[in-house]
Amino acid sequence: MLLFTATELRTLTRQPLTDAQCELAHELTDDAIRGEVGDRLTNPLQPGVKTVALMIAARILTNPGGLRSEQAGGMLQTYADSETGVVLSSDERRRLRRSVGLSAGASMLDIAPVEQCSRVTVWRPV
Repeated sequence: MLLFTATELRTLTRQPLTDAQCELAHELTDDAIRGEVGDRLTNPLQPGVKTVALMIAARILTNPGGLRSEQAGGMLQTYADSETGVVLSSDERRRLRRSVGLSAGASMLDIAPVEQCSRVTVWRPV
């Protein structure tokens, strides 16, 4: 499934990217997105997915090492917290999950049969 075209990626990054760079960025982006939302992507893509995909791909090409900050005097470099490879930000995760209809927040679901459930007693003062 095509998340974005090479022309769209070149336009966004304003860089003369080779076809191989665009293809690799697309594959890595597709892998990261599918790792988050599985096979819930549709054709055509749900609204919002393309935007997130292009932002991820642009980041892959412009900052592949995950550099967060840099200082010339004293040569201080700070990298994203142990993030190597393609890592989605919390905002990207939230937007993707919302786009494909997944819950964005944590929830709890008990699927055990009723006879397996322990009895819960709520204490209230008398």
